Amino acid sequence: MKISEKYNQVRQATIDFCSHLEIEDYSIQVVQFASPAKWHLAHTTWFFETFILKNYVKEYTEYNSNFNFLFNSYYNNAGDRILQANRGNMSRPSIDKIFEYRAYVDANMQELLNGDSVKKIIDLVTLGLNHEQQHQELLITDVKYMLGHNPIFPEFNSGFNLVKDNNSSNEIVKIKGGTYKIGYQGKDFCYDNELGVHQVYAADFEINNHLVTNGEYIDFIESEAYTDFNLWLDEGWSWVKANNINSPMYWHKIKGKWHYYTLSGLLKVDENAILSHINYFEANAYAEWKGMRLPTEFEWEIAAQKLDWGKRWEWTNSAYLPYPNFTKENGALGEYNGKFMSSKMVLRGASVATSKNHSRPTYRNFFNPVERWQYTGIRLAK
Repeated sequence: MKISEKYNQVRQATIDFCSHLEIEDYSIQVVQFASPAKWHLAHTTWFFETFILKNYVKEYTEYNSNFNFLFNSYYNNAGDRILQANRGNMSRPSIDKIFEYRAYVDANMQELLNGDSVKKIIDLVTLGLNHEQQHQELLITDVKYMLGHNPIFPEFNSGFNLVKDNNSSNEIVKIKGGTYKIGYQGKDFCYDNELGVHQVYAADFEINNHLVTNGEYIDFIESEAYTDFNLWLDEGWSWVKANNINSPMYWHKIKGKWHYYTLSGLLKVDENAILSHINYFEANAYAEWKGMRLPTEFEWEIAAQKLDWGKRWEWTNSAYLPYPNFTKENGALGEYNGKFMSSKMVLRGASVATSKNHSRPTYRNFFNPVERWQYTGIRLAK
């Protein structure tokens, strides 16, 4: 597929998802970490304008001189920006203007992609498309957070449940101890945090080829695990107590039965379906309760070829740190991953919300241990 066709395909997927939104949905920011849909639409466009069009098109005319300030996310090298918590304060520019902005940038990008200088920018365009795919997943989870905290639990799309999948295996995978290579070794796209192939030693271990289900987690809840400090890491126990947590995100007990919000509306919890929307502390406490543990990110990668993965982002027991010989690019693009290697835990795999062709066994996702609005789940090891 030509890069111009790939560009159109990825950009259209964002629009297709947003076609189910009402006009009032675009600007709402319910909480600091969940950005409005309008901001995602503009930020992913800003990326192509800022890092490609402004640098590779002579006499390019910027669409709006305020947009760099409004839609820069965290790139200090790219200039000043609004606070993340204020992204929902922008009733202006209107969503119509944002769609005009996307069309303007797309037209200029297509002209560039079909020109003679396209080879110079292939890698940068590929990064931009992967960046947009990351935001497609964030769009799904941010919209779910917005609608899931609406008191009437509105339906986004009747065919967009996303939490109804079941395990296809109940096997246990046994891995022999030894030295294994870790890191991306191919020639296609990967992020810089996957580079730096190196060897690690792993002792013998076992890892489940299935994820924890809702029914299994209900047993954990009904054992009063959320009130047993012995199961929890100290920071996790403080989080449980400070926020009165007693179930996964989006779960509600109604007339003695567990229900959860899905993008298809509020439904009874399917006990056979795979658990979702739990944080690292909950995952760790559940593993403790089962007398097992979470795998390290290296164990997960070693076993990946033998695992059924891709339905939930899977918490690992590994802190997000650089691989040996990790290097950052100069300038704004060097801020993409490296500066976040602090206070975060690694998740492996992919989720039902992850865009197609945006996953691989070496992919290192990372979030703060308290965060659970992503489609996260638990795989146990010992």
